[in-house]
Amino acid sequence: MIQQQADIIRALAQPLATSSDFDLNPGFAGSVVPVWDAGVLVPLIERQSGVHLVLTMRAAHLATHPGQIAFPGGKRDVGDVDIAATALREAHEETGLSPDLVHVLGHLPTHDTVTGFKVTPTIGWISEPWEVRADPSEVAEVFEVPLRHVLQLENFHVQKRVWNGKNRAYYTVPYGPYYIWGATARILHGFAEQMRAP
Repeated sequence: MIQQQADIIRALAQPLATSSDFDLNPGFAGSVVPVWDAGVLVPLIERQSGVHLVLTMRAAHLATHPGQIAFPGGKRDVGDVDIAATALREAHEETGLSPDLVHVLGHLPTHDTVTGFKVTPTIGWISEPWEVRADPSEVAEVFEVPLRHVLQLENFHVQKRVWNGKNRAYYTVPYGPYYIWGATARILHGFAEQMRAP
């Protein structure tokens, strides 16, 4: 899939606007200022059926976002040399993926969350299969979604729910039993837009 890697690298070279949890909710903007840097890995791996995206389901006992679908990643530590190192370290801790197996293709625009994080997504190509070891303290499941599914904008939908007494809109991109929504879906929507850009 050398061609697919080259297409992604070309797409990432095109500047796109940053995204945020407030894109569909301008009334919430300004109430939260990002104060923490975070890095997430957007892990891609080639299978016989094509390229797949690796995602995690957060453990049900976590205090924040329990049971939600997420990229492996987290808050940047002082010892991380850059934000890609954060993403690779967190992916290793959460899923057992060795950084040595990941070729970094580039970064998507940052995404500001309502919880105060500035998230930088790092696109990583996994060179070979690895033994998945989900950390039960953080991750309930590690699973894969065909990349083509999340690169098709027609698979995304906007839904609403009440949050802090107001209707809040958010992106979703469901796949089988997995309800992918919120910041994860918004970042993937931006990825799909970037891949379609001329």
